[in-house]
Amino acid sequence: MTADGRAGWTSTGVIARAREEAPFLVGAVTLAVFQLHGDRWLVGLTGFFIAGLIFMWLFAAAVWATFGVVRHADALAHLLGEPFGTLILTLSVIGIEVSLIASVMLTGIASPELARDTMFAVLMIVLNGLVGAALLLGGLRHKVQDYNLQGARAFLVVLLPLSVFALILPDFTVSTADATFSPLQAGFFALITILLYGVFLIMQTVRHRTFFEQPTVGDPVAESPHAPDEAHGPIRSRSYHIAMLLLTLVPIVLLSKRLAKLVDFGIVEVGAPVALGGVLIALLVLLPESMSAIAAARANLLQRSVNLLLGSALATIGLTVPAILAISLAIGHPVTLGLDNVSVVLLVLTLVISTMTFGGARTNVLQGAVHLVLFLAYLLLIFSP
Repeated sequence: MTADGRAGWTSTGVIARAREEAPFLVGAVTLAVFQLHGDRWLVGLTGFFIAGLIFMWLFAAAVWATFGVVRHADALAHLLGEPFGTLILTLSVIGIEVSLIASVMLTGIASPELARDTMFAVLMIVLNGLVGAALLLGGLRHKVQDYNLQGARAFLVVLLPLSVFALILPDFTVSTADATFSPLQAGFFALITILLYGVFLIMQTVRHRTFFEQPTVGDPVAESPHAPDEAHGPIRSRSYHIAMLLLTLVPIVLLSKRLAKLVDFGIVEVGAPVALGGVLIALLVLLPESMSAIAAARANLLQRSVNLLLGSALATIGLTVPAILAISLAIGHPVTLGLDNVSVVLLVLTLVISTMTFGGARTNVLQGAVHLVLFLAYLLLIFSP
């Protein structure tokens, strides 16, 4: 410490800060290794042993970096309050995910179904897998849990039409031969999607912030998952935690591209469904939000879980659809958005069950179990469509 009480950049201070930001450093060093040399190891893979070692290295580095993301998100939630803390985490993860999809589209190597499959996988993982896990684990620990009904309804009332517009309606339009939009339709739906999502963000952050705050029904003193304790490290300035959250996210997402190559190699070797690779990578990208959401549910702060999970699902549609439609119009390459019949049934069932789950003031283990069953059905149908 310096004479005025501030932390100085002494050797002890540097070591302490390095330990504090070890997740970021591990992710950054691993990314640097692969940027400079490691990508050569991914070319010409011939056996499971080497591929497995590289996969475990990348996966461990990405998961460790995830702990750093969660720590900074928890600190921001403590500093900013809801919904700003969770909103920053959600927009960071989904924003970088959208940039990845856009970069692949612009290289010209993407399949027309890339954006559709990514959005559908994220919706199934978030609305069924993660919501189910959060409600089940929270319900087992607290029996019933309270959340803000108005906030959950606000998420769903925007998510339902945007999901149908993006993933179901293209199957029924006749302006094109495939499940795509015509240029006029693409421009219109891109515009209304971004406008409606913008209106929602204004409502969430300005006009109706209280809709997205944890209600005080029942025991008002809940165990906070983002208290400034040793588990989450010291609380620093807002700008510091925002910067470190974004910096720590970058290795996770860029390493996931390398993991995707290894997953694709394994899928080809064992003959697994191609869609499984997208699910595994989506799970990794969503790991920071999933850890925060489940921790919040276990701490009886279900509203934070709702903000993270429903917010992630809505941001996936609200940000991905305008981006990929704009790129499609710019490069003159149509994208297939309409789902197949089996996926349409799963999406409609998921949206209906979600409205029922968040149609009352409390949740319990039964609702979590139902969502997990839907997620297992989704996984089964990947292997046996």
